Amino acid sequence: MTLREAVEMGASCLAGLPQGGRDAELLLLRAIGRGRSFLMAHPEAELDFRQLEQYRRWLKRRAAHEPIQYITGEQEFFGLNLRVTTAVLIPRPETEHLVEALLARVPRDQPLRIVDVGSGSGAIAIALAHSLPQAALTALDLSPAALEIARENAAQHGLAERVRCVESDLLAAVTGERFDAVVSNPPYIADTEELEPQVFDYEPRAALFAGPTGMEIYRRLIPQARQALEPGGWLVLEIGFGQREAVGCLLEGWEDVTFLPDLQGIPRVAAARARFAHSDSIFGNGVDRSHEP
Repeated sequence: MTLREAVEMGASCLAGLPQGGRDAELLLLRAIGRGRSFLMAHPEAELDFRQLEQYRRWLKRRAAHEPIQYITGEQEFFGLNLRVTTAVLIPRPETEHLVEALLARVPRDQPLRIVDVGSGSGAIAIALAHSLPQAALTALDLSPAALEIARENAAQHGLAERVRCVESDLLAAVTGERFDAVVSNPPYIADTEELEPQVFDYEPRAALFAGPTGMEIYRRLIPQARQALEPGGWLVLEIGFGQREAVGCLLEGWEDVTFLPDLQGIPRVAAARARFAHSDSIFGNGVDRSHEP
């Protein structure tokens, strides 16, 4: 079978998906280990038996709504390629706004201590460690399987010595430790909310659903973060659609509370600073928004 014929076959197999043709092409390129330029230049090149069988298996999985990231085992986040499995939530582009928000608020030349709560694949912690060469990151997750993926990803990017992975229910395992920043993309979907099959049927529900209202994790995490932060330290959270007002109420008493939109204009990130107990914090009295998304 030629590459052109394989693309046509794949598009037909995935015709029921919104972007079936694109997905078929991506899976084909992965199966042959080539870039799109090769496909465009050599549409008459033929797949060998192994490549064709792999491609057909992947098409069958995708037709059943399995996410491409789980099929290929990888996802890019903040310019870094990460391993993903069904043990972890697939990192979304929207979550990159959270990373950008913290980078806009902390000095890059200080030995910061940052904790990522509900780290999953380690995407946020690894992106921050990569961008802040003097920072020490702690990645917390309740799932041992997720932490194994996070460790692998940290090692892959040469960050194993600066990304500590710890099993924990929110911040419980690091009680008594103090951090310059707490970041989290926690579960924030209400139990009754309907999701697309490729999300509901495949991604870990513990990383998606928070409880009856979707606010349950925030109600626990925000007070814990206040106890864990150094004076003037930052809490940066991803939030769901329609949650700005409720999260804002939970952040009463914090300083510099800001809500940042995603590319669709939806409030996606909440940032807040712990009250200063003194004036000599490494964060100073202002906010560096030169990198603000």
